[in-house]
Amino acid sequence: MNPQIENLYRDGEPSEVTIREFLQSSQFPLTEPGHVTFVFQGQADEVNLRRWISGFNTSLPMQTLEGTDLWILRMELPNKSRFEYKFELVRGGNRELVLDKLNKVVAHDPFGANSVCQGYGYKRPAWTRHHPETRPGTLTGFQMYSQAFEGHRDIQVYLPARFRRSRSYPLLVVHDGADYLRYADFETVLNNLIHRLEIPAMIVAMTQSPDRLVEYTGDTRHARFIGEELLQEMNSKFPLIDSHRSRGLMGASLGGVASLHTARQYPKRFGQLLLQSGSFAFSDLGKHQKGPIFDPVVRFVNEYRKNPIPVAEKLYMSCGIYESLIYENRSLVPLLQAQGMQVNFEEARDAHNWENWRDRLRNGLSWLFPGPLWMVYE
Repeated sequence: MNPQIENLYRDGEPSEVTIREFLQSSQFPLTEPGHVTFVFQGQADEVNLRRWISGFNTSLPMQTLEGTDLWILRMELPNKSRFEYKFELVRGGNRELVLDKLNKVVAHDPFGANSVCQGYGYKRPAWTRHHPETRPGTLTGFQMYSQAFEGHRDIQVYLPARFRRSRSYPLLVVHDGADYLRYADFETVLNNLIHRLEIPAMIVAMTQSPDRLVEYTGDTRHARFIGEELLQEMNSKFPLIDSHRSRGLMGASLGGVASLHTARQYPKRFGQLLLQSGSFAFSDLGKHQKGPIFDPVVRFVNEYRKNPIPVAEKLYMSCGIYESLIYENRSLVPLLQAQGMQVNFEEARDAHNWENWRDRLRNGLSWLFPGPLWMVYE
């Protein structure tokens, strides 16, 4: 049992005052080296911890604490781990998922919000938070017509602080750019890393697909839109370095698939790829088990594994060990390296979520686009 909970019973059965003091003075969930304890207060027929992770039981029952209205669950958790969760309450046969009201740390994604478990030793990186001394860049945007999609597309553009049209800049194209801004503090990260000279001042073009389940799964229209149309439009509007070494593609989940597929359709047009938890589904024997949405992904990845070619100079890949895609990402690394590309692969004690991807941005961006700081020390 967690030492803080054991202390509740030091003088016998805890009183309402003792419980209130415990809840007010503790930070939940309770962490200790190698373990974490979840606490829920309230009346219910059953309470379960629902963890958004793969490879483990995603629903774990909590137990009532004798003489209280508290429910607890203590579990092993490697240090510096992080995952998102909710409590499942069962009352009168009805089930309801709720946030942990004792935990103030919450993460957001396109589907809503989740409570966050930060294991012993985990700390949110300082470079993901606003710093008052950091000079901010600016966000602008434009609308362009895509012949590939026969319609207009909105593009958000990040311009670095002290942007000058007399200079030329690297270009990074980001899939799901609006989501990176909203859920991964992407603008703050860019501001901080550029200010700290860890990456060069760069221009970032952010796209957002209206139908990513189609366009990000190996769609040649999308590859044409990114590899031809968007590049041409960005070159006409902004001062960019005319070299594939100064151009990068980036995306998470299906955005990672879209990035690799575009680079495959336009080899070496982008010198740098940043692929986070890429949904690189493939099949060696029989049919894959991921559903029909992944059929075009499997066709693309199977074909690339059969006929691999170098598509960029450097690739940074990351994946959480608590997500089902870890096998696919691990399998792809040696294949990419065998084509002569430099591959930096990082595994994290996290799952398939935006804050996992946020926490890896410094390592990925500074390795692909080293700024003056790293160039001096290297």
